[in-house]
Amino acid sequence: MHRTADTTRSEVGCTRGGQPHELVQSSSENDSKTKAKRSAIITPRTAQETQIAAMPRQSRAARQALAKTPPLRVGGDGLVEGADRIMRTPTEHQAAGVAFKVARIYLRVSTDEQDLTRQAAIVESTRAAGFYVAGIYREKASGARADRAELLRMIGDLQPGEVVVAEKIDRISRLPLPEAERLVASIRAQGARLAVPGVVDLSDLAAEAKGVAKVVLESIQDMLLKLALQMARDDYEDRRERQRQGVELAKDAGRYTGRKANTKVHERIVALRSAGHSIPETARLAGCSESQVKRVWALHNQAQA
Repeated sequence: MHRTADTTRSEVGCTRGGQPHELVQSSSENDSKTKAKRSAIITPRTAQETQIAAMPRQSRAARQALAKTPPLRVGGDGLVEGADRIMRTPTEHQAAGVAFKVARIYLRVSTDEQDLTRQAAIVESTRAAGFYVAGIYREKASGARADRAELLRMIGDLQPGEVVVAEKIDRISRLPLPEAERLVASIRAQGARLAVPGVVDLSDLAAEAKGVAKVVLESIQDMLLKLALQMARDDYEDRRERQRQGVELAKDAGRYTGRKANTKVHERIVALRSAGHSIPETARLAGCSESQVKRVWALHNQAQA
């Protein structure tokens, strides 16, 4: 019997110089091995990517129009602008029913001399956790003050479902417990929640629970948050007490000279008051308290008398 050309090539092979060489595999066998090799190196899709891939495809004109859309700006320094690798904007994905985690990061130190760089690592860790960082708010002000400009701006920018991220709970507040609870309530009133290391987050479990279990989980969450806020305040008061004791000891030993005056702030206060600004306006523009404005202005008037 005669064999076909394909069978002859696959089973017998060609001879070269009278010696048969390795058999040539059929094209179908080559294709199957190639496909297997390719599929082994493809990264599996995530659940979110699978959802997005299942969405109806846009027309070419719609994709071109979307490409010309200005990048998303939400507010805050160092924010992420525009689309992610597979994302368009948070609003579009939420409208399409795709889970999308949005975070706003609050960084704070107490004085101008301190540096915020140490807290910057939380930005990358937040992104690595799968969050879209809508804004980064940097502030140099005492946590014992409720009128922090960047904190209030962040609360005003919050949208329902977003998460407030900070390095520790004392970055958010060192206020007395009643005032700290009001601050947290203002964040929750925007439909947002806190995600702070050291405070166990039971919000996802509470959202899935029903009945008594839901009430219990929410109560435990509130208790843990109150405990963390009170500990932050206690730490602040302990530091102030140790500082006061150190000053008293230095005074008794005749070594206390007092804090050095911030001449730049003093000059700014005098310039603003001389220009006719009120005490509250001067305090806001100079970045200090109203009592400091009154004290510096009184010293200036005494020097001029």
